[in-house]
Amino acid sequence: MEKIKRYNLVKASTRGVSNHGWLKSAHSFSFANYYDPERIHFGALRVLNDDFVAKAEGFGKHPHDNMEIISIPLSGELKHSDSMGNTTIINEGEVQVMSAGTGIIHSEMNNRDDIAVEFLQIWVFPNKKNVEPRYGQIEIGKEAVHNKLGLIVAPFEGENHVWINQNAWFNLGVFDKETELVYKLQEPSGGVYIFLIEGRAHIDGHELNKRDALAVLDAQDIDIKVTENTKILVMEVPLTW
Repeated sequence: MEKIKRYNLVKASTRGVSNHGWLKSAHSFSFANYYDPERIHFGALRVLNDDFVAKAEGFGKHPHDNMEIISIPLSGELKHSDSMGNTTIINEGEVQVMSAGTGIIHSEMNNRDDIAVEFLQIWVFPNKKNVEPRYGQIEIGKEAVHNKLGLIVAPFEGENHVWINQNAWFNLGVFDKETELVYKLQEPSGGVYIFLIEGRAHIDGHELNKRDALAVLDAQDIDIKVTENTKILVMEVPLTW
């Protein structure tokens, strides 16, 4: 018997919000002082923070362990430094990953003193604990994501994506209006969390606007119909790990 798809539409305005002056953040899941028992995580997807950091400000040195951490800049320049000896600048059109494993210390700062930096910070529970910490960063080719979903995160190594210790697949697409496509799941037993970064689209008949999200369960494929120029992040994660 075919399963019936289940959905949870998350409007942007219902996310948790924090404002520290130098940092403005919207939380899709419980984080720091924001707590919602119905929004702790979505399967292995633990954190989706929409961060806006003022010029010349940022997160000072702080520790992480046993978490896969992905950063996707949306505008500006993000400067990263860590205890593994990495010091890098991450720009829009790039994606960064850290496997925190046994433990790392890092900082994330706005590299510009004239404009803010905006980025998505995403945490995924790993399927292996206490691994050796690891850093990765790639540039996303424009053609790889234009009017199609391009793979940017996967559970295996590759030249055109970063990889994490989890059976998760992230795809990014930048679409012209009136584009239609179908996303086919890698693992139908998993779940898909679709985050609309910009624009407007209908996902399996649900209308999403800027920063809305749709969680989809019991699906084999998902219909996407873009109604204006749109940027979409599709995160497929295991529901158990």
